[in-house]
Amino acid sequence: MKAVVKTETGFDHMQYTDIPEPKATGDLVKIKIAYSGICGTDLHAFKGTYASTKPPVVLGHEFSGVVTEIGSDVKNVKVGDRVTSETTFKTCGVCPMCKSKDYNLCGNRQGIGTQINGSMAEYLVSREESVHVLPDNVSLLSAALTERLACGVHAAIEKGNVQPGDICVVFGVGAIGQMVMQVAKSQGATVIVAGLSHDAERFEIAKSAGADRCVDQQTENIKDIVMEMTNGVVADKCFECSGAVPAANKALELVRRKGTVVQMGVFPQSHESIWTDLILHHEINYVGSRSQKPSSWVKALELLAAGTVVPEKIVTSIDPLEKWRDGFDKMIRGEGAKGVIVLDDSLQ
Repeated sequence: MKAVVKTETGFDHMQYTDIPEPKATGDLVKIKIAYSGICGTDLHAFKGTYASTKPPVVLGHEFSGVVTEIGSDVKNVKVGDRVTSETTFKTCGVCPMCKSKDYNLCGNRQGIGTQINGSMAEYLVSREESVHVLPDNVSLLSAALTERLACGVHAAIEKGNVQPGDICVVFGVGAIGQMVMQVAKSQGATVIVAGLSHDAERFEIAKSAGADRCVDQQTENIKDIVMEMTNGVVADKCFECSGAVPAANKALELVRRKGTVVQMGVFPQSHESIWTDLILHHEINYVGSRSQKPSSWVKALELLAAGTVVPEKIVTSIDPLEKWRDGFDKMIRGEGAKGVIVLDDSLQ
């Protein structure tokens, strides 16, 4: 089968090539891939800056497709089911994080698209526990972005505890920021989205998906806007989705005392200068949100089924697998909000 493989560490070292089809044994489910999202993690892997990627490996961990084969131990998933899957392929099963199903925090976790062959291939296998059968009314294109949506659920609901009437500021208007915005809106919040001048197209996508205000921080004063929209109270929750240190510090400045700042973006360096005085003296809850976990997927699929969140609204480019470089190049240049690889759009 055809696949996009990261062959070794370092910059690029990517090949569109033939590899053997996987087999569904034990509790594994074989999935024919319809769509595979291009994630920031894939771009970091391409650049050789994502340590979790263990070549040789097929990239891709956001996907949807149809089940073509099941292992002998699979109990609930059937051939022909339309599905998506969590990214967890294997965990230790014995640590406190595994026992509480916080698989995203297991120190021995192996993930699809990083250590285990991923979705930029015609087929992949995933363990049954991670596979989710899709609601009938959810398109395979939207379903391919369930992982992004689950990350937004984990941040906005499980870590940020967004409530009706909250004023939220989301820094970053890429795929993650867009999903956090949509999830926060689904919970009844007012959401301000902050970006830069080159984010004009992404601002339009955010507006069409329900953002209450988009702020170009290079031409507008976000503090003045937040103060005006909150009558001087500032925000209840801020979400840093860009990985920019100035944005994190601005979030700490714009959140109310005893408010919450959720850190999703990955900083360029492992140690950065964060405005700790504000965290201390304003008793700010500054919390990390890493990826997603099983409960995030349950809620994400509920939002998809209800039509409250429609991830495919953020898709700005779709490229076939053999032209994966075109898709990667567009995302690296910052064009649009979300790129997707199509492998088989005939699947329904």
